[in-house]
Amino acid sequence: MLISHAVGTDVLHVTLHHDLDVTNRAAAALQIQALVQAHRPARVVIELPAADPTPATLSALARAHRMCASLGITLSLGGASPRTHRLLDANSA
Repeated sequence: MLISHAVGTDVLHVTLHHDLDVTNRAAAALQIQALVQAHRPARVVIELPAADPTPATLSALARAHRMCASLGITLSLGGASPRTHRLLDANSA
């Protein structure tokens, strides 16, 4: 299982159970996209398995961040280091 999720009042919580690699990056990104489209939350929170994710995990996060931004949905990260937040912001611009 790549991810799990829970839906609260207008919040979609997604947990990545382990860092992604090139073989499962696209699948995780598509799962997150499908969850966002199905639930249309006001906010998405993604919990990371490590403070500094792999490049593949960061790529999937950047894709989710761009998608959420295009829909006007706030995305935040749990368990991420300040460096990871900066990398996500740089890769999502």
